[in-house]
Amino acid sequence: MNHRVVISGSVAYDTIMVFDGHFKDHILPERVHILNVSFLTPRLKREFGGCAANIAYNLRGIGGEPVVVATIGHDGGDCLERLRQLGVDVSHVQQLPDHFTAQAFITTDLADNQITAFHPGAMALAHTASALDSLPVACGIVAPNGKQAMIRHAEEFSRAGVPFLFDPGQGLPMFDGAELRTLIESATAVTLNDYECQLMCQRTGWDERAISERVGALIVTRGGEGSLLFQGQERIVIPPARVTDPVDPTGCGDAYRGGLLFGMARGWDWLRCAQLGSVLGAVKIESQGAQNHVVDRDTVAQRFAQAYGPAPW
Repeated sequence: MNHRVVISGSVAYDTIMVFDGHFKDHILPERVHILNVSFLTPRLKREFGGCAANIAYNLRGIGGEPVVVATIGHDGGDCLERLRQLGVDVSHVQQLPDHFTAQAFITTDLADNQITAFHPGAMALAHTASALDSLPVACGIVAPNGKQAMIRHAEEFSRAGVPFLFDPGQGLPMFDGAELRTLIESATAVTLNDYECQLMCQRTGWDERAISERVGALIVTRGGEGSLLFQGQERIVIPPARVTDPVDPTGCGDAYRGGLLFGMARGWDWLRCAQLGSVLGAVKIESQGAQNHVVDRDTVAQRFAQAYGPAPW
């Protein structure tokens, strides 16, 4: 049986710097119109990131078969090789020699406030890669990416009859209400966090139930409060999986999506898919960074059983 999952989204680097102070002590509100500040950041680390890479990392860890469709720059070779060594199909990732790989530069102060600059680089040309080249697959996801790529890949999935998740994430503000309504109606399911869901409802003029009536399911993640599953007029509360020691929420949403896609590729019901997503999110939050946690299928099965009953594999 074909369990391949095509993942349309970003592959990126996250450069994280820590300022040993507080931004508020160095930014004068009455002088922001002439802002000129510099922060000494003695701590720096560079992490592998990007929604597509993060999702693929988690999906592959539990035995899934991710196929990444993305664009990277001339500096993205180590990221590409790492995914390849993990067993991720990266044959449909285009490397563009005249561009940098997408990357975020994040400066954090001691109060966990953040100042972020994001350079899209090669991601802005992700629409030059076709999701159709990866077929046949069991299902797919349109995750945050360049706007044109998200529209193109959703249209390609829809035309080819490939079931797919629409996960606009941080890319949601790029779309107006009409564009979002079109994307929702072409998708099999929609997944968002609670803030993004409110923004989606505001822009489309549809509430959660109106969205869920147009797709197979709407899944809304709520961090430590668990998640919600809307199917038609039904609203199901999914309690969170237990977390031993929360460390870093970065990438938890992508881990959750990995669980959704694993179940979706195997024809599970949406409740089981979302429960697996919750377990993977709990595993991820116990490690720093989006791709540094260990995803072990046996351990995931044990934690699934503790939270929701026997694992469905």
